[in-house]
Amino acid sequence: MKIKRKDFRVEEGEKVKLKDWPTWVKPVYQSKEQYQERLARQVEELSALQQIHYASNRYAVLLIFQAMDAAGKDGAIRHVMSGINPQGCQVFSFQHPSMTELDHDFLWRTTQCLPERGRIGIFNRSYYEEVLIVRVHPEILRSQKLPEGVHGDKNIWQERYRSILDLESHLHRNGTRIVKFFLHLSQEEQRKRFLERIDQPEKNWKLSQADIEERKHWKKYMTAYEDCLSATSTKAAPWYVVPADDKENARLIIAQVVLETFKSLDMRYPEADEKHRQELQAIRQLLMQEAPSPTK
Repeated sequence: MKIKRKDFRVEEGEKVKLKDWPTWVKPVYQSKEQYQERLARQVEELSALQQIHYASNRYAVLLIFQAMDAAGKDGAIRHVMSGINPQGCQVFSFQHPSMTELDHDFLWRTTQCLPERGRIGIFNRSYYEEVLIVRVHPEILRSQKLPEGVHGDKNIWQERYRSILDLESHLHRNGTRIVKFFLHLSQEEQRKRFLERIDQPEKNWKLSQADIEERKHWKKYMTAYEDCLSATSTKAAPWYVVPADDKENARLIIAQVVLETFKSLDMRYPEADEKHRQELQAIRQLLMQEAPSPTK
């Protein structure tokens, strides 16, 4: 079964209602072995493209992952990017902002971590937290030292969407290609995964009472995600709503979207000019003149 990324892409201007987007779709693999083989092929192809991307040094690629807890962001990043040369990839996870970060605008801390040309940047959570968790928990907004009256302005979320869109448009014009994934998990599947974290001692550290408290705000989070996806998915920086109840299937979908993103770039290995070719030939002459090393 072929993965069609358009089936998961939020079109620019589309009004998103997450109840209309599935959290599970028919798997594109028929067995565990087939899943592993298919992912291995995708990873191998992605690794080859990443080498050209690094060598051409023309574009930067930013992958953004957002989701509710236990949706599988960490696993998707780990499996899909497993074949990438670490020298050409940077992963950042954004938690509660520090006091220094709170003394700057809401885009400051993530802007410092944007990938250079030739590199892949991965944001495990991102500046989108500022229109998601901050919206669900307005007390966070009040701690951000904004000018008097701003945190009570009903237009603040639209203004933040505008700031994000302006940033992403600027980055695109300057060679950064942005792909955004929302791993769409059902509330029931989250419940099952939380229970697994209790039953498996090696996963106990992944669950706390704070996670359960956040779960109580599920409907508010879905509303925040719907508004965010509707307002900020563009042709240049699209959102993909990935069904996440099947972790393996989600990884294959994500890998395919990333692959097609790289294939759309005008990348090639740098070609030597005449001066460099002459230099290489001179180097060849020097190497050929060296006495061969004795062999055992």
